[in-house]
Amino acid sequence: MTYSKCIKMRTNVTEFVFLGLFMNKEMKILSLIFFLLCYLAILLGNFVIFMTISYSYLIQQPMYYFLCHLALMDLGYTSTIIPRLIRDLVAKRKNISYNSCMTQLFSAHLLGGVEMFILVLMAFDRYIAICKPLHYLIIVNRKRCNLFILLAWVVAFWHSIAQLLMILSLPFCGPNQIDHYICDVKPLLQLACMDTSIVNSLVTANTGMVALVTFLVLVSSYIVILYNLRTCSSEGRRKALSTCGSHIMVVVLFFVPCVSTYVPPPRAGNNDKEFSIFYTVIAPMLNPLIYTLRNSEMKNIMQKVLFRKISLLFNSNI
Repeated sequence: MTYSKCIKMRTNVTEFVFLGLFMNKEMKILSLIFFLLCYLAILLGNFVIFMTISYSYLIQQPMYYFLCHLALMDLGYTSTIIPRLIRDLVAKRKNISYNSCMTQLFSAHLLGGVEMFILVLMAFDRYIAICKPLHYLIIVNRKRCNLFILLAWVVAFWHSIAQLLMILSLPFCGPNQIDHYICDVKPLLQLACMDTSIVNSLVTANTGMVALVTFLVLVSSYIVILYNLRTCSSEGRRKALSTCGSHIMVVVLFFVPCVSTYVPPPRAGNNDKEFSIFYTVIAPMLNPLIYTLRNSEMKNIMQKVLFRKISLLFNSNI
């Protein structure tokens, strides 16, 4: 079939069908329970972090300001993926329209991209706080924090637009079965009825290499931070290690599976959908636990905010 004929036939594919994670019925039931509990934990944990920071003095501190935005991104990012995944585990036919597929692709890359850059901002914040403490309030002020968040949205938007345009330019003549549980670039490339070697290279450059370089920059920044802790007091070193330890765990959980998914070229029989569970489900679920259990300040403020809300609710009922 020639490329011109394929372009004419591209409208033949009006929907895609997910193959999902498991074909076994027992595994589907277990997965349904697991992902439902994970999603509830994500909603509860990230909502509590957002409310705790928003209704306390912590919102004035750059680190918690970025953490508040990270919680929002986790809520939005997972809500574009997990509800659909749970629905497909019980559905007889896991179909999704072409337009809905493109919407999910764009939304997931947009929100995931913003989250990735927020993790960079959190590393930058810790670097300035530890390595240049005297200039911290000047460099990381609220106006600059807002500008950084806006920049994260702009960069993520152009990244996701580039991904979307690459897929929209491809002809899909059939088959239409996606070997995944979400609409993503690499599984869709395998369905295109044309040579996608150039597009594969662009995807690797746009997503894979960006994720890899960002991960290496983050690792390097934390190495510099840990090196500079030599000059801190034992109490300051302990507090900084606790905070940076939490950040490093989140970075590893998010970036290592992401790099493993997007850097290698698309091929049949790979483990992309298994790896993607870590950054679409596991990392957003563990983020609230990692940032709160290792942070006594967050735990104390959580208790105060919760007590205040319960008191207000009790007084209003009286």
